[in-house]
Amino acid sequence: MAKVKTALISVSDKTGLLELGQRLSALGIKILSTGGSAQVLRDSKINVTEVSEHTGFPEILDGRVKTLNPIIHGGILARRDLEDHIETLKEHAIEPIDLVVINLYPFIKTIENPNSTFEEAIENIDIGGPAMIRSSAKNHNDVAILTDPKDYDLILSELESNNRELSQELKKELAKKAFHHTSNYDQAIFNYLSNKTLSKNLFPEIMTINLEKKMDMRYGENPHQSAAFYTQKTDYKGALSNFTQIQGKELSFNNLNDAETAWECVKNLENISCVIVKHANPCGVASASSAKESYQKAFQTDPTSSFGGIIAFNTIIDQETALEIEKQFAELIIAPDFSDEALKIFKAKKNLRLLKIPNEKGNDNFDIKKIGGGMLIQTPDHIDFNIQDCLVVSKLKPNNTQLIDMTFAWHIAKYVKSNAIIFCKDQCTLGVGAGQMSRVDSTRIAAIKAENANLNLSDSVVASDAFFPFRDGIDVLANYGAKCVIQPGGSIRDDEVIDAANEHNLIMLFTNTRHFKH
Repeated sequence: MAKVKTALISVSDKTGLLELGQRLSALGIKILSTGGSAQVLRDSKINVTEVSEHTGFPEILDGRVKTLNPIIHGGILARRDLEDHIETLKEHAIEPIDLVVINLYPFIKTIENPNSTFEEAIENIDIGGPAMIRSSAKNHNDVAILTDPKDYDLILSELESNNRELSQELKKELAKKAFHHTSNYDQAIFNYLSNKTLSKNLFPEIMTINLEKKMDMRYGENPHQSAAFYTQKTDYKGALSNFTQIQGKELSFNNLNDAETAWECVKNLENISCVIVKHANPCGVASASSAKESYQKAFQTDPTSSFGGIIAFNTIIDQETALEIEKQFAELIIAPDFSDEALKIFKAKKNLRLLKIPNEKGNDNFDIKKIGGGMLIQTPDHIDFNIQDCLVVSKLKPNNTQLIDMTFAWHIAKYVKSNAIIFCKDQCTLGVGAGQMSRVDSTRIAAIKAENANLNLSDSVVASDAFFPFRDGIDVLANYGAKCVIQPGGSIRDDEVIDAANEHNLIMLFTNTRHFKH
């Protein structure tokens, strides 16, 4: 490994620049820089040489040409193991450049601004930056390329601990990241100019999504399908992708697909809660005073469907809860943590998968669905919900306990496949009807499940993810004993539906928001 003697810094994003310059300078590394980057370093009394001084050629064309010079690219691209390359450098008095720190003109940030003009977008297309990045990445055996301020500390620490040297493995990883960076940058420009994919200001972050393979899966939804799990960098610590597997056999495609529903549903509940999911639908959800009680109540909703399900908690799993779960068969358990006693109990079931995830609320910036030849991209189904903002459309008004249950039921509806009908009482599901073409059929299925579990629907609360198009759904749920209904409203027959609610002495709330999940 060769020592880093000279670094070139040219960044639009000045995050971490000052510390970078100070620590490089303290190591005795010569710093070349351009424009604003050089000024920031110089203002802090850091010794820096401007690129124009280094090349003997000034910046021209309003800064469009700064680093496109043989003195720069020769110093980056020269192979240190080839004698003729070294001789050429000596012949033309070119100094090797060992570390290049670049981030590009803010093209994506510019087009995010709805007031930006086409001319502004064009001026923010970087030319010299991508050229230096690609040159450095191509010659990564000899040159380290830094494109992300988050990597500064890693590189500096290695330089400081290894006498100004960087490992070949690290330089290769940085090169790979650099090529991905310029690829996404070019794709964003292509998308903007061609106007074929996303609109100019909609979901710009999708253009720079950085996916890394986390694991290959045994197979996909079925054994004849291949599958893999990819992750993207996110500051959202509560995302499923941030799991730590602490026990069990390898995860399957279906495990993770179901786990997403279970984890998103449970971590966004306020009280101690348990969610059991089967085939990407919650089949039992409950909030209670303890993890054990929440599990017992969730399980009783649908013991048949809960067999082999995914179980998620928003609290630590203790010994009592583990002993209760041990009685049934589960594929996967998710929680923010597990007590030592619980882990000892689960250890007896060596195939049982245990995932630990920080219990942090949050959302991804966008949701993607794949279709043939393309993608559908949308913002996540997230909206600040306050039951007090809902419209009471029935003659009867809800009490506080009913409002709490309706809030709970409405939250669950968000995670059940449409058409979704959820019967609840005392913050516990009693019956769940999911994925039917008819809302009436979903209602009947939910009631049948409650009956099969010997659960009483009298005075229960019902949540519907979308409006009731006819009064028949209201007639059915009222006949099963429901007392309250929370639904979006918005049907052309709302008056007919409200009349049905009043006829059955039901309380009905309109949320004015629906929760379709297909």
